[in-house]
Amino acid sequence: MCVRVDSRGAGRSPGVLDIFSPRETEDYRACIEWAGTRPWSNGKVGLLGISYYAVNQWQVAALRPPHLAAICPWEGASDLYREFARHGGILNTFTSVWYPVQVASVQHGVGERGARNPTTGAYVAGPGTRPEPELVGLRTDAPAELLSRPLDDTYYRERSPDLGKITVPVLSATNWSHHLHTRGGFEGFARAGSAQKWLEVHGLEHFAEFYTDYGVALQKRFFGHFLKDEDTGWDRQPPVQLNVRHVDGTFERRQEQEWPLARTRWTELHLQPGTMALSTEAVPQERSADFDAAGDGLTFTTEPFPEDAEITGPAAARLHIASTTADADLFLTLRVLDSDGKDVTFVSGLDPAGVIGAGWLRASHRATDPGRSLPYRPWHTHDRPQPLTPGEVVALDVEIWPTSVVVPAGHRFALTVMGRDFELPGDGPWPSTYGVPMKGHGIFLHNDPDDRPDEVFTGTTTLVSGPAHPSYLLLPFVPRSARQAP
Repeated sequence: MCVRVDSRGAGRSPGVLDIFSPRETEDYRACIEWAGTRPWSNGKVGLLGISYYAVNQWQVAALRPPHLAAICPWEGASDLYREFARHGGILNTFTSVWYPVQVASVQHGVGERGARNPTTGAYVAGPGTRPEPELVGLRTDAPAELLSRPLDDTYYRERSPDLGKITVPVLSATNWSHHLHTRGGFEGFARAGSAQKWLEVHGLEHFAEFYTDYGVALQKRFFGHFLKDEDTGWDRQPPVQLNVRHVDGTFERRQEQEWPLARTRWTELHLQPGTMALSTEAVPQERSADFDAAGDGLTFTTEPFPEDAEITGPAAARLHIASTTADADLFLTLRVLDSDGKDVTFVSGLDPAGVIGAGWLRASHRATDPGRSLPYRPWHTHDRPQPLTPGEVVALDVEIWPTSVVVPAGHRFALTVMGRDFELPGDGPWPSTYGVPMKGHGIFLHNDPDDRPDEVFTGTTTLVSGPAHPSYLLLPFVPRSARQAP
């Protein structure tokens, strides 16, 4: 039996529409308990869904509904502040383009101004039709809320689950390249309190693998085991299943026992401002390079790889910078360049030509929590601003979301450091979603002038590297000789 519910204030459910709110999560818990106590139910309720319908699985599972038996959040953020609202403290403008199209358009009361159910002919957001001014008063203004809340406050915390409270079996499926959900899948897997949990990672478009034979078979095996006591072989499923990316667009499926991989060779590649090289050799003396925060930034590049090299796992960067202004936004982009120096792109969650990886940090949000930080995943508190003193060098630890790629021999790896969103070279035309041209990072941009006023974020940034101020990229190289067979 499959049960689908319109959340409060959406579709055919009346009420105030408040996305990801505690009230919405409590409603979800009530629905689970209703379903688990029906005469046609065996008392075991599983949750399955992608995107929004994955995010709220993390939320409600942390409430521990008694009849909840298993969850499969497929590409779902698990930290509203760090993944959905603000990347490294910088406002992600995704919500401002997504909310009108995907949320307000299906608010209960849109009625005849909205879509009809193709099967029944009924209005999706009906049955009645209310005037728009009335609807405005029955929904929260999520984009305005995110803009007005630059720090990780109560608003975000009550909408982000305590993952350690989740105890039911979890299959967390995530995408290598989705600047909204990728991190949440990995963090959900790592931090869920469940004794039985699995991680699956894939590529391609946001919705693709959820509906493919591959994805559906995985879901059926998981739920068949935990909801119906079927012998699906899930009790022999390794904890981690990866689809490692290759530059030709193919994937190498591999079973693993942990995440990050225990055999990872964590390697520091030092930024060389003098030569713009990215090298394992430390910079022997202090060097620096300036860039216009509104310009094209700095790109550091390795020598051509002498042999194929796999990079799979989370990454991070330690940078020493100074600014002419009281703050600076750092945008880090990982790139693979072919033998001609051209970008190799990948079909990503919401960009047909996406980059291999990204990280962001607002310099005034540089404070970290030592108790929660890891060498490959700094944990920023985002609870108090620390303005820069113009000209003073500070250390920044930048989180770069997990990625995977096999870089072929003869190709180079590059790190671009900018003060704005990276854009792939070229004149287009660019595909677009919600009217946003996609130039490497999809629709996940950071260009709200109220969040990034020119007088603060268009100064000159200086990157420093040397013995006293090491600046390096930490990458997860995986030895090819130790690979497990597909």
